[in-house]
Amino acid sequence: MSAKPPIPPSPTEDEYLKAVASADLPPLTAEDPVGLFAEWLAEAVKSEVNDPNAMALATVDAGGLPDVRMVLLKDAGPDGFVFYTNLGSAKGQQLAASGKAALLFHWKSLRRQVRVRGMVTPVSAEEADAYWATRARPAQLGAWASQQSQPLPDRLAFEKAIAAYGVKFGLGKAPRPPHWSGFRLTPSHIEFWRDRPFRLHERLVFDAAPGGWTTSRLYP
Repeated sequence: MSAKPPIPPSPTEDEYLKAVASADLPPLTAEDPVGLFAEWLAEAVKSEVNDPNAMALATVDAGGLPDVRMVLLKDAGPDGFVFYTNLGSAKGQQLAASGKAALLFHWKSLRRQVRVRGMVTPVSAEEADAYWATRARPAQLGAWASQQSQPLPDRLAFEKAIAAYGVKFGLGKAPRPPHWSGFRLTPSHIEFWRDRPFRLHERLVFDAAPGGWTTSRLYP
């Protein structure tokens, strides 16, 4: 019989008081969710050990079964949240088919998370080219060589493909492949969650409305 995974027990009262760093924070209020997100991300950049711009991207397949994976946020602003991928990958195909997705940012060091839902559209070729140009050459070659989400015979096959593209494109940077681009999620719903003692957490919700956002709070 396989051993059970070591699930941590629920915190004691003393552990709650020691662990929750946000107990003395001011009330969670804002009128602009994009501005609040920018503030939270800036704080995460200072405190997170790895990839403060990492986010879980949730999609659905043709049968309606949810799918989720971690990706990196590459731009955010009033127009939405931008990320890049191989268009032939599972997520690329699912996004193109449904045009909908959800995101989750979880910053463990800050005990905060942000959930985002909305419609997804492709970025322009100019935007994709501009971001592609910032990528390191090895990452560019990997994007050319990877048939993302397809069966891989063995690791050597991938490494040989990378080497072949390295020869093809010489020493300079490679052009953007036609199968690689980005998506922008335009939010219709954004929820900010902040840890408080004894699971009395705060949840501040923004829903898109004509001319702006409506704001509400939810029980934790």
